[in-house]
Amino acid sequence: MPANAVTQIPAAPADEAVRHFEAELRFETDCWDTHEALSQQADPGFVLLDVRSAELYAQGHVPGALNLPRRKIIASRMRQQYPAGTLFVTYCAGPHCNGAARAAAALARLGYPVKLMAGGITGWLDEGFPLERDAAL
Repeated sequence: MPANAVTQIPAAPADEAVRHFEAELRFETDCWDTHEALSQQADPGFVLLDVRSAELYAQGHVPGALNLPRRKIIASRMRQQYPAGTLFVTYCAGPHCNGAARAAAALARLGYPVKLMAGGITGWLDEGFPLERDAAL
């Protein structure tokens, strides 16, 4: 079998692959699972944060998401509003944006459990899910 960019480096052994991919799921969720949790449960067990600017949030955001730009994730605000152990899911514009990862890191530094919603707004729209817009727009 001729070598190519896919086969040149062998795949990891199955047990190592299981550990890797299961670990990945501890850090990320996807748009489909987030949508399902939000639409099927009054309390999905997490707070969904849109970490983009207030202007972009107003133009369209995931229904049920709260707007909290990364720079506003500070200890005094978070501890006043959210008990320890609150799980957060962060998202931003999409895979080309690292705002959700930066916000997730800020939340983790404050001791909160956190996951990133892979795909962000781009992934949400790719799944065919609607956005909510502020009524004033």
